[in-house]
Amino acid sequence: MNRSVLSPLRASRRSGAVPTRAVLCYVGRACAATTLALLLSSLVSSPVSADEPPFTLAEAQRVALSRSKQLEASQLGVSASKALGIAAGERPDPVAKIGLENLPINGPERFSVQRDFMTMRSVGIMQEITRPSKLRARAAESEEAVRLAEAKKVQVLVALRRDSALAWLNRYYAEAADRTVLQQLEAVRLEVTAADAAYRGGHGTAADVLAARQAFAEFEDLASESSREVSAAKLALDRWVPGASDHALVGNPAIDAIPLHKHGLDAQLARHPEILALERREELARAGAEAARADRRPDWSVELVYSQRGIGYSNMVTLELTVPLEIRRASRQDQRLAAKLAEASQAKAEREDMLREHAAEIATMIDAWDSARERLERYRTSIVPLATDRVVAARAAYRGGKATLTDLLTSHRAEIDARLKALQLEAIAARLWAQLAFLEAPPESLAAIPVSVDADQGVLP
Repeated sequence: MNRSVLSPLRASRRSGAVPTRAVLCYVGRACAATTLALLLSSLVSSPVSADEPPFTLAEAQRVALSRSKQLEASQLGVSASKALGIAAGERPDPVAKIGLENLPINGPERFSVQRDFMTMRSVGIMQEITRPSKLRARAAESEEAVRLAEAKKVQVLVALRRDSALAWLNRYYAEAADRTVLQQLEAVRLEVTAADAAYRGGHGTAADVLAARQAFAEFEDLASESSREVSAAKLALDRWVPGASDHALVGNPAIDAIPLHKHGLDAQLARHPEILALERREELARAGAEAARADRRPDWSVELVYSQRGIGYSNMVTLELTVPLEIRRASRQDQRLAAKLAEASQAKAEREDMLREHAAEIATMIDAWDSARERLERYRTSIVPLATDRVVAARAAYRGGKATLTDLLTSHRAEIDARLKALQLEAIAARLWAQLAFLEAPPESLAAIPVSVDADQGVLP
């Protein structure tokens, strides 16, 4: 509290005189001037301190991507799919065989490997001859699995950019609302001090003083609530960016432009991560159906065995070809093919339904975004200035004895309600903007995805 404001009152008390209207007017003018100075200083001064480097929205997204374990896990999933794809295009390993055939177990030649002409020591190798068309179908299925894993990685990337942006915006507007409440709290504090001084000087009523103190207590409660919301928003941002609570947020998000239009959303949403993932799932199921169709034709196996007999007997070579007999194809291979085709149809139906669902949701979000910006402009150009003018008029009327202190405090409450509502509308528009602007992953973000992330990487200094 500026001590010069109450100096005339103190001087009048020392002299034993009752404060005059001029003294009270002086106090009112001083309070108003101090309030204006506090407001201007809080608006002009930047929230960034000298010890804390600034932290922008883009920087928050970059750090969130660099430290995300979800993104690392999705990248490892892509690597696993690629490794399986290499194996899918290879033939099975050959099978080595070694054996002892026709060994007598009784009689004079029992357990002899040399004297009986039927006893053979054999060594051989068997290879399954997988059809090239089947190998190509399996490799194509594995390639589609890789593309599905990459689509899921894009989903994770887009979700990280969106959620980290929402956390940044929540803290940004929570701090803006907290600053607004503190400004109004200081203004009301000065009004209460002046009212208390006037009452002690023989002017005003006890009801006015009590009403002023009640209003001040309500503003203090509102300040406590806004401080709690700031703390919660800081903790939420720390979930994506460790150490962000130690850094001040800077930069005014450009929320007046989005990359979407209500007309032609179906075409614009073709690259939506969830739609793209369902499309990849459909392609994977169709590739699996081709692999199942190729499996309907059995593979041959060839076996070559060299057998050594006893002394005096000829050694032997055996060449065998084997092929499975698909005597129940309709119950086995055909059912696997039908299942894969059904999965492809299911993925297609889900993709088309999700496309319509997202188109409706995003059209609704665009309408809400437009409405919030329109209402915000109304508050900025009309409602907030009128509420501010109402405070000025109520203060002037109170000084002239034409209004009560309750009227003045009510105007203060109306002003802060208008300012907080404007901030609320701006926050709503900003959150909708973040959800609409970060629907897709830019190519530079995909190229910057790390293959592995250290435990301490991405933590702010």
